[in-house]
Order: sequence, then C-alpha cells, then structure tokens
Amino acid sequence: MRIARNAMAALFCVVWLFPVYWMVNTAFKPYGDILSATPKFLPFPFTLANFADAVAKPGFLRDLGNSVLVTGSVVVVAIVVAFLAATALTRFRFPGRRSFLIGVLVVQMVPVPALVIPLFLSLKSVHLLDTFLGLGLTYVALVLPFTIWTLRGFLQGIPVELEEAALVDGAGRGTVIRRILLPLVLPGIIATSVFAFITAWNDFLFAYVVMKDQSGYTLPVWLVSFSTSTGTDYGGLIAASTLFALPVIVFFALVQRRLVEGMTAGAVKG
Repeated sequence: MRIARNAMAALFCVVWLFPVYWMVNTAFKPYGDILSATPKFLPFPFTLANFADAVAKPGFLRDLGNSVLVTGSVVVVAIVVAFLAATALTRFRFPGRRSFLIGVLVVQMVPVPALVIPLFLSLKSVHLLDTFLGLGLTYVALVLPFTIWTLRGFLQGIPVELEEAALVDGAGRGTVIRRILLPLVLPGIIATSVFAFITAWNDFLFAYVVMKDQSGYTLPVWLVSFSTSTGTDYGGLIAASTLFALPVIVFFALVQRRLVEGMTAGAVKG
C-alpha cells in the first residue's frame, strides 16, 4: 500500500508539474520547434532569443515596476488592516460584530467579475480611475475578506490569558500586539500574504479596466501585447510568462516552511 500511495503521489506531481515544465521547456526552444507538430521534450537546440525578445518588448521594465509597486503596497496594507480587524473581532465584543463576520463571509462568495462595474463606478465617483491608488485599493478590497477571516482563525487559537498576563505586568496594548500576538500569528500572516501577493500579481481584469493610460499597466496586461491582429509571438509570450512566474516561485521558496505551518495551523483553528 505504501508503494501504491507513493506511486499515486508521484503521478499527481508529474501531472501538476508538467504544464510548468512544458512552459519552461518551450521558452528555450527556437521558434520553428515551438510550432512543430512533433513535440520535443528537451530544448535542443537551445536558445535565449525568446527571452531577449520578451525583455526588449516595449513597456517591460515600466510594467514590471508598476506590478512590484502595486503588489508590494497591497500586501503590506492588506495584512496590516486584516490583522487589526481580526484582532478586534477576536478580542473585543461590540454591537454588529456577528453581522460584520457574516458580511465578510458573504463578500467572499461574490464572483469577482460581478464586482467590476460597482468598483469602477466607485473609483470614478472619487476620481481614482487611472491611478495606482485606485488600483491598489481595488486589490485591497478583493483580498481583505479572505485575509480577515483567515487571520481571525489564527488569533482564535492564541490563549487570551497570555495577553492578560502581559497587561497585568504593565505592558501596553501596543506592546502586547508587537511582542505576543505578532510572533504567534506570523505563520498565518505569511499564509495570507501569499494569497494577497498572488491575487494582486496575477490580476489582469482590474488592471486593464482601472488603468486607461498604458504607462500604468501591470505585467499581466503587458503579456497581452504579444498577441496582435497579425498573429501571436508564441516564443516571446512563453518566455515572458516564464519571467512573469519567477517572482511567485521565489516568494514561495522564501516562505515555504512558514506557509506549510500556517496552512496546517489554520486548518484546525475555529
């Protein structure tokens, strides 16, 4: 049975990883091999021309900077707001608390495309269309319900007696949050930051709708430029997609251990 389970796990890993492998493999192929009907499982002959074409594409560095700016800001703001909101929901009793929790849960169930028009009109009414602030606030609004709900589960698993003991010893509320709550809930913060990072980094829809000026586009919108009315540059598109995926892979590699701890802990918290 152990051999069968291991074989099944290996099969699932191969099926899951094959699209990623094929993308990277194709990125190093000459253009003729990409369009060939006979698949090549190794990129021979080897070429970096596709990556050179992708990097040389107009707007790459500009849109890369836009993506880094927006995504980094969204992760920081969303985690700070979600942590404070989750702390209030788990440590204080106030009127409307249960209704707020239900509202957070309901908002998570709303399909993202259904939010495009309301968010567009809201940003237009406050003159935040075509601004990084408007795009960042949109992403924060999208990730907050999940991050609040998840961090609430982590905070519920931390005994309140730890905070009460620190308060009795003379520590202030800020010290308790900084010295006790933050270290204990760090796995949950990392787990939710991964979700916020991927949501903001991969989004195409809102980046295209909110930002009208091309100078404000992010990398997902930049990827569309490889498909034009005259055809699609498959080599450049695959190489650009590989470059686009690298930050996510690096981010996962850096927080992998903490992420697994966070997901396991979050699964058993109320």
